[in-house]
Amino acid sequence: MIVEARGVGFVYPPARRVRPFRLADLTFGVAAGELLGVIGPNSAGKTTLIRLLSRVLEPSAGEILLEGRPLARLDRAEVARCVAVVPQGVPPQFPFTVEELVLMGRFPHAPGRYFESGADRATARAAMAATGVLELATLPLDTLSGGERQRAVIARALAQEPRLLVLDEPTAHLDLRYQAETAALLRRLNRERHVSILLVSHDLNLAAEVCDRLLLLAGGRPVRLGAPEEVLEAEVLEAVYGCEVHVDKNAASRRPVVQVVWPDAGGR
Repeated sequence: MIVEARGVGFVYPPARRVRPFRLADLTFGVAAGELLGVIGPNSAGKTTLIRLLSRVLEPSAGEILLEGRPLARLDRAEVARCVAVVPQGVPPQFPFTVEELVLMGRFPHAPGRYFESGADRATARAAMAATGVLELATLPLDTLSGGERQRAVIARALAQEPRLLVLDEPTAHLDLRYQAETAALLRRLNRERHVSILLVSHDLNLAAEVCDRLLLLAGGRPVRLGAPEEVLEAEVLEAVYGCEVHVDKNAASRRPVVQVVWPDAGGR
């Protein structure tokens, strides 16, 4: 296993006007070369899980193993050499070029060094080539489209040379074309580079199409873990999301397709 969670729990400290949240009894693993999707409604625990895997947070119960080693015993540079997190985007007015952003991914390999080596630049160029942004290397990030920026952020993560790539809503705010391109990119990275991927997404159909298995969370607890067709059952989704859904199959891939049954659909 690249990463394994064993009975992991976490509790945020109490705060005024903030609803208490608890993550509990979380047990799962990501195998080498696997693409695991994590799905669930808002406040299910998806973001907390990302923070635990990247050691921004520490579990209050259970343990997380990274390639068989307790995550709690590793320093953050060691964790970053194995786990790369792709956030939903970069901050606005981030004053760097694509190449400068991607080279930031080399920091965990020499955290005390101030300048990149030739090997670092070669790794960064390979990451940009793999994600299709090499020709954009000299451009400022704020001149790129949303899809181009997302690919640049993924390139930065690849430059870390991780064993596990963790993506937080990689298609959020992208139009249909860039959603499709991002999905295709994730498949290619998984198959050609053998990078294990943990994909956190609200898009159930994206997760069903690209993932080997899905982990459904609700209220800080695991609901179901298994193949997409085992997890995306109408009865299960209706109980978790609180709305009526219809689950069919994609005619080409035979993967599940989830559709919301809109309450007023018959009145149009």
